[in-house]
Amino acid sequence: MFKNSNNSEDNILYRHGDVLIRYIANLPVGAQKRLGATLAHGEVTGHSHRIQQSDAVQLWVHGSELFLEVKEASATLVHEEHRAIELPQGLYRVWKQREYRPDAYVEVID
Repeated sequence: MFKNSNNSEDNILYRHGDVLIRYIANLPVGAQKRLGATLAHGEVTGHSHRIQQSDAVQLWVHGSELFLEVKEASATLVHEEHRAIELPQGLYRVWKQREYRPDAYVEVID
C-alpha cells in the first residue's frame, strides 16, 4: 500500500501484482452492477485477483472502467502468487497496469 503524506484516504493506492486499486469518494454516474468478485484473470497462469468474501463486495463497471465497493468492514484480496491484502470498507477504482511498447500501450500479462 502506498499513502501520500497528507494522510487523505483519497491518496491510498494498493498494488496487488499487476492490479492497482485506488480509494475513491464516489462511483461515476451511470455505473452498473457487475456479478462476481474477480478483479482480473491471469491470461498466462489462469490465476485470478479476487475478493475472498464475495458476499462482502459489489463490482461496478462504467464503460471500460472497473470499480469495487467493499460493503463490510474489510475484504481480503487474494491471488495464488501474491500476499493477501485487506481492503477497508469503501469505494475503489480498479485497473490493470499497462506497459509501453513502441507500437502501443498494453496491459501487463499475469
